[in-house]
Amino acid sequence: MNPTIAIVEDERAIAENYRDALRRSGYQVNLYESRNEALTAFRQRLPDLAVIDVGLGTEVEGGFELCRELRAMAPALPILFLTARDSELDIISGLRLGADDYLTKDISLPHMQARINALLRRVSVLKSRNDEGERLQQGALELDVERMHCRWNSEPVDLTVTEFWIVYALARRPGHVKSRSQLMEAAQVVLDDSTITSHVKRIRRKFQAVDDRFDAIATAYGLGYRWQA
Repeated sequence: MNPTIAIVEDERAIAENYRDALRRSGYQVNLYESRNEALTAFRQRLPDLAVIDVGLGTEVEGGFELCRELRAMAPALPILFLTARDSELDIISGLRLGADDYLTKDISLPHMQARINALLRRVSVLKSRNDEGERLQQGALELDVERMHCRWNSEPVDLTVTEFWIVYALARRPGHVKSRSQLMEAAQVVLDDSTITSHVKRIRRKFQAVDDRFDAIATAYGLGYRWQA
């Protein structure tokens, strides 16, 4: 069955334009105009990926609230913001809430589809590894690739799809520096350098919430990041 994409957008014409383009690529697409409408549907059945606008009707930041609620329901579900809000503060806010990507509406439809394809491809690759039951352990870190579970000192750390891939890419080869472009390649994601940096900061905060002494992700200034024992 083809993946189902939920588009939460209060401007009907824009939503239908996105829907038609994605349907031509073979996706199933459901449209929702408000946070409450989307949330009710998500409680019944989760999509494979959610595309969310920040402003939803009278809720100026309804998309941010929906992202927070959806992330609590499904920590690993791919979430992408697609909005006219392009300030650095909004982008940082969206990523901090757990979005995997943040796009502005001036992006072309082919570019938007490429970012969606990249997110879904990562999920597909993880699922294809399920049969292998792949696990990775580096010291206090445990990664269960089959279930996309991460633990630190046996405590669960909820990571998004993008965050999980970044940790996985770093921890596979501890001590080796991964540039931001290499992390993008390893995680099969199309992001800019500043977005990778924001994801790494968020990953660190999540681990530090479990262990305030966490320092396993080291910055190699001017080069990238490494996982250190």
